[in-house]
Amino acid sequence: MNNTDIKQYMQSVGRQARAAARLIAKAETAVKNQALIAMAEAINRDQQKLLAANAQDLQAARDKGLDAALIDRLTLSAEGVTNMAEGLRQIAALADPVGEISGLNYRPSGIQVGKMRVPLGVVGIIYEARPNVTADAAGLCLKAGNAAILRGGSEAIHSNQAIAICVREGLESAGLPETAVQVIETTDRAAVGELITMQAFVDVIVPRGGKGLIERVSAEARIPVIKHLHGVCHVYIDDQADLDKAVRIADNAKTQRYGTCNTMETLLIHEAIAKEVLPPLCQIYLEKGVTLRGDATACQIMPQMSSATEDDWFTEYLAPILSIRIVNGLEQAMDHIAHYGSQHTDSIVTENYSRARRFLREVDSSSVMVNTTTRFADGFEYGLGAEIGISTDKIHARGPVGLEGLTSQKYIVLGNGQIRS
Repeated sequence: MNNTDIKQYMQSVGRQARAAARLIAKAETAVKNQALIAMAEAINRDQQKLLAANAQDLQAARDKGLDAALIDRLTLSAEGVTNMAEGLRQIAALADPVGEISGLNYRPSGIQVGKMRVPLGVVGIIYEARPNVTADAAGLCLKAGNAAILRGGSEAIHSNQAIAICVREGLESAGLPETAVQVIETTDRAAVGELITMQAFVDVIVPRGGKGLIERVSAEARIPVIKHLHGVCHVYIDDQADLDKAVRIADNAKTQRYGTCNTMETLLIHEAIAKEVLPPLCQIYLEKGVTLRGDATACQIMPQMSSATEDDWFTEYLAPILSIRIVNGLEQAMDHIAHYGSQHTDSIVTENYSRARRFLREVDSSSVMVNTTTRFADGFEYGLGAEIGISTDKIHARGPVGLEGLTSQKYIVLGNGQIRS
């Protein structure tokens, strides 16, 4: 398509999504669940078709010389297809937030004032590599009463379109408009530029991908964006920590999985216990192949480390690399997090209740934890069922964004003839 054709195509997608959004917003919970179950059944039935489409994408990725990490994210296995279908079933089992009324109170005038949870409208989601996002995003947006426009990465075009067929079948079988979830069919990057500026048709944009994608969307969008740029997550081991607990947590936060946004990238340790806790921790990290970069004090204790640079403290490695800094207490640890962190997820390990409470109150991140691993910052682990992404913004949704994050609230007023004097 040329630019004129893409503009016309995207405008048509937007118009259809806006029309579908009104119908989805009023759909009964049972009907939405019926569509989700039908999508899951279609995905299970078409497993071989999905794997064949994914094989096409994988071959094209290898031919282009794309890196191993991207190919890993792109790969669908038989188990992955089963999990995708199970994810839709889990979304169907979640409580429907739409229409929920809260805070209903009588006012002196006799009216009742409260809030009702309502869909956002049309959600545009831009993502890279992972085909399972197509099913997850479709399911979450539908259950929350929204229409969705999904623009997957060009590297997953065959996989995404094959999943889209199953999604449309599920919607149609429940009597819902198939335009409630539209997966963009062109790989042209100009489609992204159109999607993020269609104010008349799209209510919110959710970018899921690398820092480059999110920076572009944030800079160019004319529509509200739910985003996080990167995850520079910290664990602070206090001098009043249970050290066995601290070692387990700091190990898991870094090595359970390296390439996720909730993986610890910087470890902060109180100077009073550094000589006790750092050697056993470093032994674990080095045995697992983690490259260690420390400040001067950390390097003195463990000469195997290389010196950390100023840039290291700001870096989301997404790799087996860890920065370590020795601090003189809670205040300095929180100052470090405030300066270098990304407001994603930060954790303190301490048995001191007062310090734990201060950390929870004063650290300005979307998830703040006590005595546990940052790897728990996840929609499924939080009981949301699934997530559309993680938000480090401060307006509307913050942290893992599940069904509630894909809705808003409006005031409702119940009266019985009252008039204002």
